[in-house]
Amino acid sequence: MPAPNALSVALEMALRHRDEARRLLQDARNARQAAQDQFDQLEGYARETENRWGMRPDAAVQPEVMYHHYQFMNRLNHAMGLQTGVVGSHGERVGVAEKNLLEAELRLASLKKLVEKRQRDALLAQTRREQKQTDERAALQYRKAFNGS
Repeated sequence: MPAPNALSVALEMALRHRDEARRLLQDARNARQAAQDQFDQLEGYARETENRWGMRPDAAVQPEVMYHHYQFMNRLNHAMGLQTGVVGSHGERVGVAEKNLLEAELRLASLKKLVEKRQRDALLAQTRREQKQTDERAALQYRKAFNGS
């Protein structure tokens, strides 16, 4: 029976492919979450820094210090912008991984249905063969009984 063997190999490969797609999706989701956590950390740090500077409205600050503060905040905002791009990129990877997993699951499901259909067909053919053999035996016994009388 080379066909069922080939189908079982195809089914096993589809199962492995689905499991790998599932693992890749989880990795992509983890990477996206790590990038989002890093963005949240940058955002929290920026808020905290602004709040520290905002607590002293009447304080006299030298212009050089203010210049460095604004320069630092610009760099921090730039880093947040870059991190937003990273989060978006990881989001796209998650979308691709979800699509790949869906395709792998559909392929696996179709192969399983094909295997089930082949098994049903083989069982039906076996049942028909057995019925034919039973009918032939009954006919032989009938002929023997008819010829013997």
